[in-house]
Amino acid sequence: MATQLRVNESTHAVIRNLARECGESMQSIVEKAVERYKREMFLESLSDDFKKLRENEESWNVELEERRLWENTLLDGVEK
Repeated sequence: MATQLRVNESTHAVIRNLARECGESMQSIVEKAVERYKREMFLESLSDDFKKLRENEESWNVELEERRLWENTLLDGVEK
């Protein structure tokens, strides 16, 4: 099912030009742009969360200890 999305003329021109240059539909260009933006927002949020975690020394030490425990499991059963 398709729906309409209103964008200003300059944005429409950019989408149209990208579609032409890439040999893809305008819909495909918009879908990829939205997916990339969604991922970017996720990574920015994750980065902010880790920044806050590092600012709390006690919580950050708990995180580091948990990482050390997981590192021990990486070589379980693997001979060097």
